[in-house]
Order: sequence, then C-alpha cells, then structure tokens
Amino acid sequence: MQSLRIPAFAKVNLCLDILARRSDGYHELRTIFQAISLHDTLELSLTRKPGILLECNDPSLPLGRENLVWRALDAMRRALRLRSGIRAALHKRIPAGRGLGGGSSDAAAALIGLLRLTGRRFPAPRLLAIASRLGADVPFFLGGGRALGVGRGDEIYPLPDLPRRAVLVVSPAVLAVPTRDAYAWVSSTLTDRRPASKISSFCALCWSPQWSALSNGFEKAVFARHPRLRTIKRKLLQGGAAEAALAGSGSAVFGVFPDPAQARRTARWFPDDRVFAVRTLSRKEYLRALGWPGVF
Repeated sequence: MQSLRIPAFAKVNLCLDILARRSDGYHELRTIFQAISLHDTLELSLTRKPGILLECNDPSLPLGRENLVWRALDAMRRALRLRSGIRAALHKRIPAGRGLGGGSSDAAAALIGLLRLTGRRFPAPRLLAIASRLGADVPFFLGGGRALGVGRGDEIYPLPDLPRRAVLVVSPAVLAVPTRDAYAWVSSTLTDRRPASKISSFCALCWSPQWSALSNGFEKAVFARHPRLRTIKRKLLQGGAAEAALAGSGSAVFGVFPDPAQARRTARWFPDDRVFAVRTLSRKEYLRALGWPGVF
C-alpha cells in the first residue's frame, strides 16, 4: 500500500484590506499572505477498498463531506478518475477557527498529496480552479511563501520573500470569531470605492523589500466586540514585537519579532492561551517541505 506524509502550513495576513461587497455575495479583498512554520500533518494512503476514509485527532471536526480534506480528496479523485480508495489521517495542530487558514491548508495538502501519491500530472489552471471552489484561501497554499491575494483572496500573485522573522501566534483558549460574523460586522462600514491613496499604499507594501506596518481591516470591528484581542496585540508590542495584528478575521493575534528568543520569552506572558513560537517560511522552503514544484 502506497502512503506519504505531507505538512499543511498555516498563514498570517500581513495586510488585509476589505474593499466592498461583491455582486456574488463575497467581499472584494486585497491581502498579503505569509506562510509560517506552524503546521498540521496529513498522511495519505491508497487502498483497495473504494471510498474515502478520513481520521483526525481533533474529535470536534467532521469526518465526511463537511470536511475540506474529504472534499478536496473527492474532487481530485474524480478529476483523476481514480478507482482506488483513499485513507487519510489528519493530525491537527493549527487551531481551528482562528484565522490561520488551517482548513484551507489541509485541503491544499490533500490535493498536492494525492497528485504526489499517484505520480499523475495535472494542468495548473484546473488545479487552481478546484482549489478556488473549495475555499478562497486554498489557492495560496498551492504555492506558499509571500503572495498577493485579490478578488475573494483566491487570485494569487507571488511576491518576493522578505527576510526571515520569528512569529509568535497567540490563540485565545475559548474565544472564536466566526468568519461570517466578522464580515457582517465590517459590511455596514464599507463603501463601493476606496481612495486611490489607499490602493497605492497597499501596492507599495507588496513590493517593499522590508517588513512594513501590518494592517487588518477586520481589527476595528472585531476588537470592538472582543476587547481582549486588542489587549493581546498591545502585550505583543510591549513584549518586543516590531509589529502585531489580528490573524485573518481572528481570533488569533500574532506578533513579528526580529529575535526568536524574545518571541519565546514573550510567549510566557500568555499562560492561559495556546501560543506558538514559529517563523516565516520562504516560498522555496515551503515548496521543498511539500515536495512540490508549485503552480505559480
């Protein structure tokens, strides 16, 4: 029986600008993704018994069609016209529902892993289309590193890697922010157009060779409803973070540190939360870890 293990890395958003509500019900975004070394692990095997069997160490996650890994494997199995069955074992470490992209990354790892396992070639445009249908963040995880996301966040343009930095992720133990709620909170404040200076500033950040100020369009609305997240951000900055921001729509908050030792010391300031002292990943490191050439 063939099998392989593949990591599924988390992400943070260095900038996230919510421009307007689209006619399809989604929101128009401009964001800069950055892969970090925190990861889940997915083990895949081909079996003689047809169907998809998914196992997971997190009992709170569904194991059928509601799970993105299951849906990714099903979509790729159909696209490849596989007759064999698939056994998948997912070991979760990325906290679910915290804005770190764990589910989307797991789905991308499932797509990549099944292609590696079968040794099959697949056109990049078709793979990206499958990824986009699974979720807006999934296409980013086919390439990793640092990248610009536009549209729903699913139209990806690779950006030059920045110098490696330590990242401290603080995941509140019990506080979750549903993505649907976060978008509802900011929708009432949106206009159809943003000032040209805002877009110009965002573009400048894309091509800056240095770490610049982090920003997240969800922060004002999310922090107003969950003040503790603002407190976490303030403590990260007090602990020596050069920058700090909400991760995606939350509820995790992360700080970027020039010194890994400082990040580890600051982690002790959050005894009641899950903390992860990790680092940024370049695109080359990311793709090497996945054993994958990428699609961009």
